[in-house]
Amino acid sequence: MTKVAVLKQDGSKAADLELQDAVFAVEPNNAVITDAVLMQRASLRQGTHAVKNRSAVSGGGKKPWKQKGTGRARQGSIRSPQWRGGGIVFGPTPRSYAYRINQKSYQLALKSALSQKVADDKLVVVDALSLAEAKTKNFKEILANLSVDSKTLVIVDNGNVNAMRAARNLANVQVMTAAGVNVLDVVNADKLVVVQAAIEEIQGGLA
Repeated sequence: MTKVAVLKQDGSKAADLELQDAVFAVEPNNAVITDAVLMQRASLRQGTHAVKNRSAVSGGGKKPWKQKGTGRARQGSIRSPQWRGGGIVFGPTPRSYAYRINQKSYQLALKSALSQKVADDKLVVVDALSLAEAKTKNFKEILANLSVDSKTLVIVDNGNVNAMRAARNLANVQVMTAAGVNVLDVVNADKLVVVQAAIEEIQGGLA
């Protein structure tokens, strides 16, 4: 099993922790990581783009001139696509870009992303994140003690409301529970700071 140091909030070492190789020491599969990231990014697209077709634009209820005898081309509405101010043909309409990959592939992608962080020494395990108050200053001091100064994903145990609130104003810090861990956020972060209780929850869900 892979061993990592468990740190206290002040940066000192508390103990060693054995990580399950089935979760944190798999051979990274870049293909499934790419598939998972593309799937998540596609699901984040709003898809609210829209144009008005001839039934949505205003006006055009009356035939502009009679069918025959004027010498001009026959027209049925001034809101036909060929008219200025007319409806748009085959324009974009609201849609969802979301799709899914199968569960085993996504789990492999998440294991691969976590294993890559361990291999690159980008995983920091903390015994607990205890904040008496939800103050950004206190949370920032903890990260400084852990020598974390880059884009960071902090994974906390359920119910740690103060930590989640304290990190809201930090630009390069994202906090979530173990249940919300996903491939896109893991790949996007330079470092992972994970509470020991959250490590056990992640291993229980993926092992």
